Amino acid sequence: MDLIRYYIGSTSDIGKRLKKHLQNHKGYTARAKDWKLVYHEVFSTKAGAYARERKIKSWKSRVMIEKLIN
Repeated sequence: MDLIRYYIGSTSDIGKRLKKHLQNHKGYTARAKDWKLVYHEVFSTKAGAYARERKIKSWKSRVMIEKLIN
């Protein structure tokens, strides 16, 4: 069974960001070549998006993230 990993981040261009994660590069997202978007939220400010990103990352809980997605 493959381990499902969730990447949490913020960007102004989701398509461009996903494409970058799927390209050859170094770093966390380089380990997998099958990233797909499963959930997103839209914010009117970069500060709001970053605050939400920090909040979700602070959970450190797969269960909480999966509840959010579903």
